[in-house]
Amino acid sequence: MRYPQGGGLTAERRALRERIRMQAAESFALGHDNAAIAKELRVSVRSA
Repeated sequence: MRYPQGGGLTAERRALRERIRMQAAESFALGHDNAAIAKELRVSVRSA
């Protein structure tokens, strides 16, 4: 199944997801584990 550009999200929601991704990347760089990052960002461990 193919999704439209941006996954069908509004520009605001895409920006929010990008901020969350950048926060996760910073936490990974600091050596935090998936579970801690997921809890902090309120996402699933799989998403983290």
